[in-house]
Amino acid sequence: MAITVNRKPVHFAPDPKRVIARFFLPGGAARGARIIARIMGLGEEDTLETLNQTLRDFSARHRNITRIFLKHFGRVEHLVRSAGFDPGTLSRERQLLIGSYFTHEYAIEAAAFFNPSMVVDPDQANLQEGQTRVIVSFRATGEGHVSSLVFRGGIIDRHNHLEFRPCGRLVDEAETIQDHVFVKQAFTGKLEEMKCHDHDVVDRIMGKLPDQFNFSELREVVRAHLQATQSEFPTEKFIKALVWLANSHYDVIFSLDTAISERVIFPIASAESNGIEDARFVRFTEDDDSVRYYATYTAYNGMAILPMLLETEDFCHFKVRPMLGKNARSKGMALFPRKINGRYAMLSRPDGENSYIMFSDIVNLWEEPAQLLQQPAFPWEFVQLGNSGSPIETAHGWLLITHGVGSMRRYCLGAAMLDRDDPTRVIGRIAEPILMANDKEREGYVPNVVYSCGSIIHHHELIIPYAMSDYSSGFAAIPLAELFEQMVATGNRPPNPAAQGGCGI
Repeated sequence: MAITVNRKPVHFAPDPKRVIARFFLPGGAARGARIIARIMGLGEEDTLETLNQTLRDFSARHRNITRIFLKHFGRVEHLVRSAGFDPGTLSRERQLLIGSYFTHEYAIEAAAFFNPSMVVDPDQANLQEGQTRVIVSFRATGEGHVSSLVFRGGIIDRHNHLEFRPCGRLVDEAETIQDHVFVKQAFTGKLEEMKCHDHDVVDRIMGKLPDQFNFSELREVVRAHLQATQSEFPTEKFIKALVWLANSHYDVIFSLDTAISERVIFPIASAESNGIEDARFVRFTEDDDSVRYYATYTAYNGMAILPMLLETEDFCHFKVRPMLGKNARSKGMALFPRKINGRYAMLSRPDGENSYIMFSDIVNLWEEPAQLLQQPAFPWEFVQLGNSGSPIETAHGWLLITHGVGSMRRYCLGAAMLDRDDPTRVIGRIAEPILMANDKEREGYVPNVVYSCGSIIHHHELIIPYAMSDYSSGFAAIPLAELFEQMVATGNRPPNPAAQGGCGI
């Protein structure tokens, strides 16, 4: 018997009007210096007129556009000097105008808005009885297929109706703070895992650094190395990977006066990254009952992938760092929402085909071997099987939403149940998909795909945010009683939730 799937009327599609102002350097340093020389050729009156026209055209589209122009001017001050001018002698108006020429608008979600993950908002104040405030993250894709992480805030009521707040008109990137201290042994070990290791460069660069170093120290040693040598491609490739890895440790902070929909995260500098993929958010409860939020995702710079961990308590201040360890090398890692027997637990798919589970004492260090959890068993998952977000704890076990790939590369969502005390044991499994693309959802950038990065349980229903054909996103609700009833027992059959009051928040 087919499970009841209630598709919600809420739908998110790409919106080309959502733009941010990003740094723009066309054609490299020499061309940039020539652009600056042309700007410097303008008289003061023409400079002011050109600047005022730019501000009239763009100031209403961005929050404090002059701050952005000055920031981008700061990034090309060295080009001002190479063009033969002293940056310190320029008027503020000319600095702003130069900055505007090295700025462009980027439509963050013009191409796709997909792979959502839902968590309960840390702010649950001023709600009516039965309501829950939620945050949904999305993978937004724009020009050049560069992905970013964006958010929407909404409320689920007692009837599981969803309503989202209108999007803020402005979109902001966060302030970036690079203040991480690196341990040399762990840093070089991660380079080896990324297969970007060059022992000669390690000796010449890493050998000049102390056992613990910060980003500024690394940058100075790299700069000295580049000035002293004429690097060939393998060495250049290593240096790019080295700087990229160092850039992957940072904090981002949003202003408190920004709405959740106005915050966008590009975890790695745009010049070094092809974006991020598929953030799986989870509300994590510590042993002392304090709560924080983690998200696992994959960063890609066009050369290598890097599994990442994002941490926040308020969705304003985020800490970003790479996942370390020989088993932190796959896409689709999903963290359990609490420790199991005193240890962190993580789902993964290191072989790209089967689902695994692994454990660690440190949340971003995964050295111990992963244990096989599930293999494809049904026709709709014969190609590969993976998770669709972190497991959800219920009274009967860990409810795991899966995705399987079958014939014609069709992606479907399924479900399994893991033992609460020993999640290496699969105690139940759905034989048929719980969600597959219908005729309206199957057309898109990647046809026949439904995909999710994290669901929640609310008032006896599973609420699934899901992507449609890697293009847009929607929501579906499935009764828990039906879901558990159709579990195929692989060990002990989960009990009927209706007999025990069900589960939920």
